[in-house]
Amino acid sequence: MDNEPKWHNVHAIRAAASAIGLFAKAAKRAAANAQSGETQGDNAIPPSRINVPEEALVNLRRCVAGARWSKREVVNEFSQGAQLVKSADAKPTMSQDKPVVFVVDDDASVRESLNSLISSAGWYPEIFESAQAFFSHPRPNVPNCLILDVNLPDISGLDLQKLVTVERTDTPIIFVTGFGDVAMAVRAMKAGAFEFLMKPVHADALLTAIKEALERSRTALEFELEVSALQDRHASLSCREREVMALVVSGLLNKQVGFKLGISEITVKAHRGQVMRKMKACSLPHLVNMAALLDLA
Repeated sequence: MDNEPKWHNVHAIRAAASAIGLFAKAAKRAAANAQSGETQGDNAIPPSRINVPEEALVNLRRCVAGARWSKREVVNEFSQGAQLVKSADAKPTMSQDKPVVFVVDDDASVRESLNSLISSAGWYPEIFESAQAFFSHPRPNVPNCLILDVNLPDISGLDLQKLVTVERTDTPIIFVTGFGDVAMAVRAMKAGAFEFLMKPVHADALLTAIKEALERSRTALEFELEVSALQDRHASLSCREREVMALVVSGLLNKQVGFKLGISEITVKAHRGQVMRKMKACSLPHLVNMAALLDLA
C-alpha cells in the first residue's frame, strides 16, 4: 500500500459521517477502542461499537471494502473525516453534562457577544430573543442559569423572572440591562435574582456571576435528586410502615406507637426495622432528617 494520504476518499467518509451524525467525541472513542486492540475483523464495524443507523453503516462498509483498508485504518480515517465535517458543517450540540447558560435579549449584537463569551468559558450557550422562545425550550437536567434583559419584545424581564422562579427553581437569574435603576435592581433582587448588572458589563464580572450561579444551580439539582430518591424510598413502604415512621420521627417510643396503632411493641419494632432498611437510614436522627426533607414531621 502506498504511503500517499488517503484523502481521495474523504468525500465518502464525509458523506458517511454526515449521514451517521457522529461528532468528534464518538469518533475519538472509536479510535481509542481500535488502538487498544478491540477489533473483530478487517472490514467490519459492528453496530455495538457505534450507535448509528444501519443504512449509514452499510454505506461505510462499502467504502471500506472498496478501499481494502484494515479496520484500524478505517477508524482513523473516519475519525479525521468526522473532524472535517464538524469543523466545516456541524453545529455544536449540548453535552449531556455540560452546564447551560441561557440568554434572553432582544439585541442581536448582545446575543452574539454573549454567545462567544459563554462558549469560550467552556459552557453551552442557548440564545433566545424573546421570553416565549425561551420557555418553549425544554428544561435541562444539568446546572444552568439565565442571563436576562429587562426589556423584551413580548413580556418584561421582571415578569419572566416570576415565571422562572416558579417553574424552574434550579435556574438562577442574572439580569444584564442598560435601562435599569436602583429601584428596579432592588425589585429584581427581592424577587430572587442572583445578580443585577448594568450594561456595559465587564466580562470578568459577568463570568464570575455565571460561575457562581451555575454552582447554585448544581446544588439545587443535587438537592432535587436527593429528595426524589427519598420519595421513591418512602413510596416503597407499606401503609403500616409509613404510619410507624410518622409516629417514630415525631418522637414517640415503640410502646406509644403500638398503643396508638393498636399493635404490639414487638410488631412496632419489626415495622421500624423495615422502615430503617427501606429508607436506608443509619440512625433515628438520620431518619428524622429524611422525614423533614419529605415534610413528614
